[in-house]
Amino acid sequence: MSSLPVRAERRCHNAVNPLHSCLFFSPDLGAELGKLGIEDPSAAYFATRAAAFGAVGAGTVTATFYNFNPALVAEHVPAVWSVASPEQVLGARLRAADATLRRLLGEGIIASDEMAEAARLALRATEACTPHARPLYAAHAELPVPDEPHLAFWHAATLLREHRGDAHLAALLAAGLDPVESLVSHTATGKGMAIRWLLSSRGWRRTDWEAASARLRERGLLAAGEEPALTDAGTALRAEVEEATDRMDRAPYEHLGADGVERLTELGRGFLFTAAAAGAFPAEATGQG
Repeated sequence: MSSLPVRAERRCHNAVNPLHSCLFFSPDLGAELGKLGIEDPSAAYFATRAAAFGAVGAGTVTATFYNFNPALVAEHVPAVWSVASPEQVLGARLRAADATLRRLLGEGIIASDEMAEAARLALRATEACTPHARPLYAAHAELPVPDEPHLAFWHAATLLREHRGDAHLAALLAAGLDPVESLVSHTATGKGMAIRWLLSSRGWRRTDWEAASARLRERGLLAAGEEPALTDAGTALRAEVEEATDRMDRAPYEHLGADGVERLTELGRGFLFTAAAAGAFPAEATGQG
């Protein structure tokens, strides 16, 4: 039995994770990686997120990123490591995170007691993260914690994101949702990203999307029609996936305690409001484009 309010871990994740993921939409990341010679957006994403593994091949990235077309991954990995080493990418990533957070939040928030408090709380939560069956989390957990509070917070947000993300992939697999079916069913909840952007960024074709939609309809999970919409069974399955993810991701937040989770959620939401107002997330990546 959890000591936390219902879905408290999910609410905290939703408040903290965007402060990690905004880096992937930041021009600062493109600028830093461009200095290393990495200019293709897909290559930049794969390198940035996989660098903690070291110079791995396409198989590792495909397996751990889950919903990207293996052919797209193979176009860029492992070739990207001949352009810049994982160590160089990690350095560029941290510099970009620094520049991005300073630009979006402002120096006042960066230097605030609230930021230092958020870093302490988020790092305390990560003390209960576990590495087994969580490859992306485990790789990032071996990286050093930055000294500056806003970067320590970003690092902790990264660990919490990958810890939950690894659990989410296990839940998708258990639910029998393959990479494209996962994208289609998530979009059908009304909370997903824009379809055009998903197809472009994940490397799938419209025919792949249509085939996955047909498979979901055959299972009684997707309603008929041009716009993706879940049936009652589909809605129940997606809810089961999210609840399973919550269960597998509960330990860090139980460790932090109800008061700590509430406070971290409050702080994260405040930072997120400021970052969103500064244009942290493009419309096409939020489903509004």
